[in-house]
Amino acid sequence: MKAKANEKDMLVMKLIHYFMIKKDYVPIIIRGIDNEVWLENPKGEFRIIRIVTKNIFNNEQYEFDTFKNKNIVSQISKQTLNPFIDVLTIYTDIGDNFKKKIENTKRYKYITIEKEKDIEKDEILNKYYKDLKDNLEFEEKDFDLLGKLTSDISKKNLKDNERYSDMYKQKKPIFTYALIAINIIMFIILAIVNKNLDNPSRESLINFGANYGILTKGGQYYRLITCAFLHIGVLHLLCNMYSLFVLGPTIEHFFGKGKFLLIYLFSAIMGSLFSLIFQNDSVVSAGASGAIFGLLGALLYFGFNYRGYVGNRIINQIIPVILINLFIGFTSSGIDNFAHIGGLSGGVCISIMLGADTDEESKSKRINGTIITCILTGFMIYMAFFR
Repeated sequence: MKAKANEKDMLVMKLIHYFMIKKDYVPIIIRGIDNEVWLENPKGEFRIIRIVTKNIFNNEQYEFDTFKNKNIVSQISKQTLNPFIDVLTIYTDIGDNFKKKIENTKRYKYITIEKEKDIEKDEILNKYYKDLKDNLEFEEKDFDLLGKLTSDISKKNLKDNERYSDMYKQKKPIFTYALIAINIIMFIILAIVNKNLDNPSRESLINFGANYGILTKGGQYYRLITCAFLHIGVLHLLCNMYSLFVLGPTIEHFFGKGKFLLIYLFSAIMGSLFSLIFQNDSVVSAGASGAIFGLLGALLYFGFNYRGYVGNRIINQIIPVILINLFIGFTSSGIDNFAHIGGLSGGVCISIMLGADTDEESKSKRINGTIITCILTGFMIYMAFFR
């Protein structure tokens, strides 16, 4: 007699298979929990799907489960700086006496699916996952089906791992090196003309294209970008070029060469616009720091967008760097911190618009990013030149 697979285990595997294969969710590894499966898709109707297999047999256990659920989601929200995470919890083994006690909120939905026929009766699943019932039908049965489901999930994980491991393969960052070379060449030319390595004159900086409010607002708009290739002293150059050397290859690899260059140049322009708005017109500013902060913004976006694959490592490393540098800028003289803020905001916005080189983002997200970028750019241009 052929053995049969456990009905509840099969239901759970089918649900996991559906959300991972059909809806492109990925598993979240959360330490200290048992009998639960957490899946995440930032583009999904619910960002997090939580499948709970343990038996909820009394009110106290249910209340503890919902408390734990909200606590874990709260931690994820803090790590991703996203307070708007929608969660769907699917219970597969809950006592009949407690089904009516489950209360849904705007962000937290709880449903009970103990048998496949329960799917047809559930309003949430019928609203958001109309194809779920059809995708639970298979020709294979029992352990043959269990083997197929396991095999499909394993292949999906392997495919995703291969796809995202490609992000870390070393590629020559040609554009990064080219930008560093241009900055160094411009510094050498400026030093030769000025006959001084560490203290170029105000006139020399203006003549070479520094951001000078009176002239930039007077029609010399090219200064918005040329100022990003000038540096005031050896230390200024070394700090920015080292930052570009560290960040550039990563961004160029993750986003692709063309997008990397767009992010760099757009962030430089946004930094210059912020400087024009908030600095006195007589101030002369130069340097690549606005563009560098734009690269930090792009890396921050990437860390949020691919947290399911790269964990919180990028976010946890980048946020302190940004905050420390902004703090130094506000507490030290001679640093154009407004250019830093402008570059950072520009880098984040255009990264949303362009997406990483491996992105499969929805069209709506790209459109939203484009709208935000256009609004920010238009508003900054208006504030800098027409108010």
